[in-house]
Amino acid sequence: MNPVVTLNCSEPNTQSLLDAFNANIFNSTDARPVNNLQTPTNISLYFTLYAILGVDEKAQILKTFIWQSLTWRIEFLSWDPVECGTTVITVPRTTLWRPDVVINEFVDENKAPATYYVRVNYTGYVTDELPVGVKSSCNLNTYTFPFDVQRCTYSFNSYMYNAASVRLSFGKPVEEVLKRSKELMETMGEWELLNITSSKGDLIFESSAWDELTYHITLRRRATLYVVNLIIPSCFLITLDLFSFILPPQSVDRSAFKMTLILGYTVFLLLMNKLLPVTGNAIPLLNVFFSICLALMVASLLETIVITNMLHNSRDLPPVPRWLRVLVLEVMARVVCLYRKKKDDGVFIFQNQASVVETKAGADAVDQSPAKDTASETVLELRELRRHVQAIHRHVSKGSQPDHKTEEWIHIGHVVDRFLFIFYAIFITVSFITIIVIWIHWDNV
Repeated sequence: MNPVVTLNCSEPNTQSLLDAFNANIFNSTDARPVNNLQTPTNISLYFTLYAILGVDEKAQILKTFIWQSLTWRIEFLSWDPVECGTTVITVPRTTLWRPDVVINEFVDENKAPATYYVRVNYTGYVTDELPVGVKSSCNLNTYTFPFDVQRCTYSFNSYMYNAASVRLSFGKPVEEVLKRSKELMETMGEWELLNITSSKGDLIFESSAWDELTYHITLRRRATLYVVNLIIPSCFLITLDLFSFILPPQSVDRSAFKMTLILGYTVFLLLMNKLLPVTGNAIPLLNVFFSICLALMVASLLETIVITNMLHNSRDLPPVPRWLRVLVLEVMARVVCLYRKKKDDGVFIFQNQASVVETKAGADAVDQSPAKDTASETVLELRELRRHVQAIHRHVSKGSQPDHKTEEWIHIGHVVDRFLFIFYAIFITVSFITIIVIWIHWDNV
């Protein structure tokens, strides 16, 4: 038990007060500054969040810079401010007992600039304020990236002294801590401070309890950078791939155009990969969106290859299976409103016209046949020409006959092409609306 010390100053100046400290206080730094060791030391604590330096999703680490303030009382210390000439004096930090209050989530050394002094007032209260570069562990959830909100905690407690020796309390209301942090914050980067809450509890370890103060920090990612650099270009590319369905596959090399889009989209993802979170507890929904977009591009390219092959080789394909005819020509065709057209009689009209022309040519040849011997060669030539015309007519008639099997395969190709186009359009529309709604909602939070 230490006696109560009232410092006596020979003169009302700093040097006289320091001499009194050196004679009575500076030699008692090894034990808690209480008169009775059964009395706990009350420590009030608060901090100001000055900067949010960044978030490491891969290592699950939050990097911040705070100003920490601790206040406690040396029970056996006091002086007369009139006699000593001051109410407050600063002394070297190493000359006084200091509490070993730590942040449980701390995962690295404090690399903030070192400070060397503490303030002591005439009633014995000591205030220790120092900057702390905090690298703390935080359970980061990046599923809704880049519209994610992270909640991290700072848990303060004494490392060696349990609740019987050291009691912790909040130095300022948490509302004042939040207000002051928002006013003084200089660096936030892509993160915005939303809220700070606090709670007090006990940390139980080996049947002993430690006082613990917990601050809950809520941060929100600024999504504008990622929307402009990632989501909008991706939506432009996927929309361009959607409109490529307008190109007729039978007359334009649509597959080359789609292959160019896939190559461009792949290069875009490689260049923007550094903006995506490396890892987390869950795969970000944006990564799933990009994967689905790339999968749709590949699927549309494969569909284009199949449709093009079907249109060009429809005559050589086997008859359409019944299940495929029912699925595509009856079910999917109704869904996409693409019905089969009725056959026309254009071919037969062409055949009738050819017959008329042929008959007329033959009649004229007979009527114009003269009795002279010189006209016999003309008649023979006309007959030979007639045989050639008949052969051409038979060949054209055979080739122009409607092939039911070929028509079915061609129609299947058009139905599948339109079905994928509609599915593509629905996916893009829903994705755009969802992204816009989430973006607006996050901006209004």
